[in-house]
Amino acid sequence: MSIRKRLSQEESRSLALDAARALLIEAGPAAVTLKAVALRIGRTHANLLHHFGSAAGLQKALAEHMATTICLNIARTVMDAQAGLVSARAIVDLTFDAFDREGGGALASWMLLSGNEDALDPIVAAIRALVAYTNKPGTETMPVVTQSLVLMALGDALLGGPLSQSLGLPRTAARDQAEHMLLEAARRAGIRTPNCPAPPPSEPSA
Repeated sequence: MSIRKRLSQEESRSLALDAARALLIEAGPAAVTLKAVALRIGRTHANLLHHFGSAAGLQKALAEHMATTICLNIARTVMDAQAGLVSARAIVDLTFDAFDREGGGALASWMLLSGNEDALDPIVAAIRALVAYTNKPGTETMPVVTQSLVLMALGDALLGGPLSQSLGLPRTAARDQAEHMLLEAARRAGIRTPNCPAPPPSEPSA
């Protein structure tokens, strides 16, 4: 007879969020229900209700979990890029993948359509914290660049495939444009990345 391990509340919640994220990636946002998550982790529906209160609460918690994890990874990559260790393309790919392959775009759309707009608040808060953490003196344009990057990634996740095909563009066209935008912002701010050397110092005025 197997004995199910007794988990702490934090462990049980984390396990449920990992399962919810897996369901999102595998089958889309409609598959992320309290019943499906409970079944996947071998817990009861009542146990999930205790942690999240409702399906809307689960969605909001999942959005916060994903946003925190993704933005932390992006922040590390941005810092590496500012140190000249990785390219701007690594930042672009992380952001685009978060909304596409990892289901962030589909989850955001699902929450908006279901009237659960406030569930997007953790995503916005995480992005704001990301900008505050990675912003350096002289990079005042980065909030605008970050906004553009996120909106491009979200739009590409939702419509990028058919739109690029219709326009005769490569599937990577939006990522290529986002990379160019980041490189230009880094150049203006004097940030050196592997594929963007810092501009030469300006000549002193006579």
